[in-house]
Amino acid sequence: QVQLVESGGGLVQAGGSLRLSCAASGRTFSRYTMGWFRQAPGKEREFVAVINRGGSNTYYAGSVKGRFTISRDNAKNTVYLQMNSLEPEDTAVYYCATTSNWYARDSGYDYWGQGTQVTVSS
Repeated sequence: QVQLVESGGGLVQAGGSLRLSCAASGRTFSRYTMGWFRQAPGKEREFVAVINRGGSNTYYAGSVKGRFTISRDNAKNTVYLQMNSLEPEDTAVYYCATTSNWYARDSGYDYWGQGTQVTVSS
């Protein structure tokens, strides 16, 4: 049983930065691989980034690679998404989620947060 709460979204100019946080409840946070997803209006949800339980391995969607960084602090039960060089195309609701499978697609993620809105102006 995991509860996730995202925060840190907002309005930012193109080229700017935001850091999203996802705070998790429970005592087993470190057992989960954590992913970030996003969904823009009128589009399907898409994968953004994933990080393994220990935080040593990460993987990114090609659209954000080199601009976004996923990290985690297991002592704080929190996963982060540092977003730099933001573009209007990054505008979306961002969600964090948990899985027990490093290779899972979004259907394999068990728990989801409520999402946080990121809006990038031109």
